[in-house]
Amino acid sequence: MGRVIKGQRKGSACLDAVDFAERHGYIKGTLKYVIHYPGRSAPLAKVVFRDPYRFKKQTELFIAAEGIHTGQFVYCGKTAQLNVDNMLPVGPMTEGTIVCCLKEKPGDCGKLAQASGNYVTVISSANRAVVGVVAGGGRTDKPILKAGRAYYKYKAKRNCWPRHPFEGGNPQHIGKPSIIRRDAPAGCKVGLTAAHPTGLLQGTKTVQEKES
Repeated sequence: MGRVIKGQRKGSACLDAVDFAERHGYIKGTLKYVIHYPGRSAPLAKVVFRDPYRFKKQTELFIAAEGIHTGQFVYCGKTAQLNVDNMLPVGPMTEGTIVCCLKEKPGDCGKLAQASGNYVTVISSANRAVVGVVAGGGRTDKPILKAGRAYYKYKAKRNCWPRHPFEGGNPQHIGKPSIIRRDAPAGCKVGLTAAHPTGLLQGTKTVQEKES
């Protein structure tokens, strides 16, 4: 299909929630795979942890830092060492440490420095981050040299009219209201986004009578 469906995605790169084991120590995982993610410029790292409370394994997806390899151990927690791809709070890190996938607010999945080659320099904070630089930093340095390689660069930007909600047609006529609600899925979100309230009216409407 021509549209991205949430149910078919492989998973999002997200820093897991901090539990008791990570607040007071660390947990140890093994980096199994480095995955090419078509929807983003940086690769992903699939890390497998042993659940500290139950007899099972946990699989997490992280943004791959530059210099990692499959089979290496990844440590997450307050007492983890300051090595590449380890996850620990920013507070104990020394000033000037280069990190990536930094949380903007405690509890989110990491919002800053997630594109290839991006990094953040630690000044002082209490959030968590992954040590290192995001892999794939030389992506824009390689020259295209011929038009055939630029095909893939612009492939995702072209539009095929049968897959568009407004379709095609001569003359160009939409045939439906072009205003779409703000929480519409990605395949439907075209036209004027939330230009005015859509759908049924909610709440009560107050009518003021004019004094005669």
